[in-house]
Amino acid sequence: MQNLTWPQVFAWRMRRQFLTVPEEHGDPVAVTRRLAGVQAQVASAAVQALAVRGAVLSGDVAENGLIRTWAMRGTLHLLPREDAPAYLALCATVRNWEKPSWTKAFGATPADLEAIAEAAREALDGVALTREELTEAVVARTGSEHLRQALGSGWGPLLKPLAWWGVLRHGPSRGGKATFTSPGFGEFPAPEEAARVVLRAYLGAHGPATPPMFDNWLMRRASRKSDVKRWFAALDGELSAVSVEGEEMYALTCELDALLDTAPSSAVRLLGPFDQYVLGAGTDAVHLIPPDRRSEVSRAAGWIAPVVLHRGRVAGTWDPQTAETSLWEEVPADLLARELERWKHLA
Repeated sequence: MQNLTWPQVFAWRMRRQFLTVPEEHGDPVAVTRRLAGVQAQVASAAVQALAVRGAVLSGDVAENGLIRTWAMRGTLHLLPREDAPAYLALCATVRNWEKPSWTKAFGATPADLEAIAEAAREALDGVALTREELTEAVVARTGSEHLRQALGSGWGPLLKPLAWWGVLRHGPSRGGKATFTSPGFGEFPAPEEAARVVLRAYLGAHGPATPPMFDNWLMRRASRKSDVKRWFAALDGELSAVSVEGEEMYALTCELDALLDTAPSSAVRLLGPFDQYVLGAGTDAVHLIPPDRRSEVSRAAGWIAPVVLHRGRVAGTWDPQTAETSLWEEVPADLLARELERWKHLA
């Protein structure tokens, strides 16, 4: 088993994620594919995540070959349109809507969800509807006032499974309101086939990793352990076990030589909120974020703060509006100043 250090791993991740050398005039689809999706719960954060890597997102995301939909961890993401079915199929394996606790919390049974999905699939064919319009269309097709109540009180949780089933995606906003439309997907891949696509992307940007690390990124460790084990087995022959400072993990065999040849980086980089470099590892990754500083990065209401990277580790947080930093590790002042200047010119 090959031995790696965390400084090597961080330097490799930074290079793979276009943080060492940003892609000049980078293609948003190529950058999003490399990152295994870009969280877009806050639309401006997704734009910043792409821009810091040299990719400019202009106009509606669909015009850029991307879709915006609920995906990993039940949060909104940008995904390459052709890869999205694999990610959504894997998210759908949690089947949390089948649990009595879910029905009690959101007022809808699995049969209700099926009815909503059937009606929404018809209503969204070729059009984009606001939440209110979609609710009216569902009620009109089902004749169920109960579904109106369910969609009115918990529309987000009810629509997430529909996104994972490929029934809907976010469309262009209209008058400041979100809209939904059909993604127009064909048949979804089986979970093992989907896992090969998603795991290759994840490990190609955020590896080496363990199965629990992957599941934490995918669905906050809500997947069945047997499923995750089977997904890793589906990449048999493409993975190599490595030791990262004594912890056994998996890396893509095709990237192993590059990992071993990677030298630690002394670079300083500024990342915006909800950046994939942090989310891919998770805010509980103690080698990336000191445990006693986690609350400064992972804040109230699920907010993930903009961070300062030094040598690949989170060395502090910062405010893109004021350029003020809050550092808990020493960071070279000249490199930080250069990075702050670079951010002034990002799209």
